[in-house]
This record gives sequence, C-alpha cells and structure tokens, in this order.
Amino acid sequence: MDQRTRPSPRIKPLPPEHSPELKDQFEAMRKNLGFIPNSILIMQRKPKLARALAQMTAAVWDPEGEVDRAFKRIIAHVASRAAGCQYCMAHTAGGALHFGVEDKKLAAVWDYQTSPLYSEAERATLDFALAAASVPNAVNDEMFSELRKHWTEEQIVEIVGVISLFGFLNRWNDTMATPLEDEPIEVAQQYLARGGWTIGKHHM
Repeated sequence: MDQRTRPSPRIKPLPPEHSPELKDQFEAMRKNLGFIPNSILIMQRKPKLARALAQMTAAVWDPEGEVDRAFKRIIAHVASRAAGCQYCMAHTAGGALHFGVEDKKLAAVWDYQTSPLYSEAERATLDFALAAASVPNAVNDEMFSELRKHWTEEQIVEIVGVISLFGFLNRWNDTMATPLEDEPIEVAQQYLARGGWTIGKHHM
C-alpha cells in the first residue's frame, strides 16, 4: 500500500522501545494480533492509560468467556461501523478471520439481517450492537428482551463490554486519525469495500 494514500496521524505512533515498562502488554498484543496496534503505540505517551487499556482488552477478549471470541469480533465490527471508525472496522474484520469466522460469513456481514449465515441469536445481537453504538444510544426494552431470549445475563454483560470497549476505541482512533497497519488494510480491502470502507478517508 502506497504510504501517500494514507491519512496523516494527528499524533504519531512511537516505537515500542519507547516504553520498556509496557513490554509485556505489547508482546501480548503482538501474540494475539501478529503486530502491535498503532493505537496503543500512540497511547504509550501515558503508560498508565496504555496499561489500563491492555487490561480491559484482555478482560473483554478473555478466552474463558462465555461468548465466542470470534463472534465478539463481529459484534465489535458492527459497533464500529455504527460509529464510523474505519480503523476499528478493519481491525475487527481481521480479528474475526483470525479467530475462525469463515470468509463468506465475514463477507456477508453487511447483510447479517437477511443472510442465512447468521443465526437468529446473532441477528438480534448485532441489531443490539448497532443500537448500543449509535449516538444517542438507541437500545430499548424490547431490544433488550430479545437479547435475553438468546443469552444469559453474564453473557449480555460480556456483549455490552465488547460494545463499550469499542466505544472508547472508536473515539480514540477517529480523533487521533490513527494510521492503519498493513495487515488490517489487506483484510478491509478484500472484505469491506462493499460496505463503504475506504483507505482514503481521513479518520481511520
């Protein structure tokens, strides 16, 4: 990807070596994603904030959680789409593939309400994610009742945790104009262009 086509970050990422006290957090992210996100490389200017985000992220993606980690990436993706954060849309698409979502299911994410690849429970959850990530929040009692048909209260807490984490990340990355890394760009160009994703947008 030609660097000239990418928007300039408002604050540049720093190299990981800048904050040796964050080495463990950075290595965990590299192991999980294959790279260290530019979002955290910008944030490391305030190590306590970066460490807190790493802890929250680890809790949300906990492998011992009751909601499938791959589907959590789809939830995060749809929530990020509602917020318009293309950086997070690309990251969550790549994460979905990494954790086992099939290519064709990811490609159909824009059509989840009608696609046979998505179950009734998944459709209700993604409708909820869209509403919860909207401003103002559009969740209503009927929508919450529909969610209860498919998930326990503990699972709903996990789901809302995913949406809320990305509420923070969407704001962070759009505001900072965080530059997108090569790996998620490739995924986004392959799977998300039909949904309006474009590298040329300034806020990513």
